[in-house]
Amino acid sequence: MSLLKPFSKLPGLNTASILLVENEEQFQLNLAEALVVETAVTVNVRLAKSLPLPMKNEETRPRIDLVVFIINLTSALSFQSAEASLKHLDPGYFLGKVCFMVTNARNVSVPAERLDAVRKLAASLHCPLLCAEDQTPDGVTSAAERLQTILKVAAGLVPMATALCLSNLTRCTVPSDIDQQSFD
Repeated sequence: MSLLKPFSKLPGLNTASILLVENEEQFQLNLAEALVVETAVTVNVRLAKSLPLPMKNEETRPRIDLVVFIINLTSALSFQSAEASLKHLDPGYFLGKVCFMVTNARNVSVPAERLDAVRKLAASLHCPLLCAEDQTPDGVTSAAERLQTILKVAAGLVPMATALCLSNLTRCTVPSDIDQQSFD
């Protein structure tokens, strides 16, 4: 099991590959179906529950242009799995080729500390943090559209835009008062 490297393979013509990493599969499958609808660009979607990826099919695996860690905030295991998987990525991925997507952020039963932990993780790695609605088809479609935009830039398919530039514009920041108690 080796590190997943962003530049170990040549890119395909008008092709972008995305790796969706999620401990639970339902939203991951719905999102994958919505992502392949893109017509101007061929989108290859790879699914994984966690990293590292198996070595047995490494030769046939396409270059991964964007890694998306999907974190369900109602599950503590989802965050732990994403956090453990990060060490299996080459540092080159953190130059605009990784993003985090959280689901169930509006759920009342989710502890606020869990969302804060994800925000801190995304901010410490200078990665974008997207919130997605996984309960409705419109929410899945909206999440797929946002990911397609990031994926096209990360794959180098948008002229005059780089993944690092987009990452700097969309990265998650943590306000300095996040460690202070709320006034609720």
